[in-house]
Amino acid sequence: MPMQQIGLDELMSMLLTRMDSLTLESENQKSRFNIMFRIFYKKGLFSDADVLEAVREEHRILHELGMLKEMPGEESMKATAEALMLWIKGDVKAIKHSMDEYDKRLKEAIAKQQKPRIDVAPAGVLDELDRMGGASQSSGKKIIL
Repeated sequence: MPMQQIGLDELMSMLLTRMDSLTLESENQKSRFNIMFRIFYKKGLFSDADVLEAVREEHRILHELGMLKEMPGEESMKATAEALMLWIKGDVKAIKHSMDEYDKRLKEAIAKQQKPRIDVAPAGVLDELDRMGGASQSSGKKIIL
């Protein structure tokens, strides 16, 4: 049986197509869950307090399984529960506000990070370093970190 060769571009195309399919499937599943939870909430089958307790339980399970190094604080769990409830209640104004706040904090954090610096030495300095190290011209250049 002859082996078929596949090009890198074909492989990339297949992988991207599969990734698009998984993304669409994930979005479809999220939409279905949102719809079902909205129905349950409107029928009074669970409350905001129930969601907070479920978030606590989820974090406890993840912690006991070793998937979380430490339990998040109460404020963090409350924020998670509130974010879930925003989606369930469909509070578009509050969702947009929280997204704007998140973007603002993300931009501030990125601005505070120090950018790595790359210095390039002139060729003369590199040649001098090569001579000092006893390297011959044919051995190539050295990279100094």
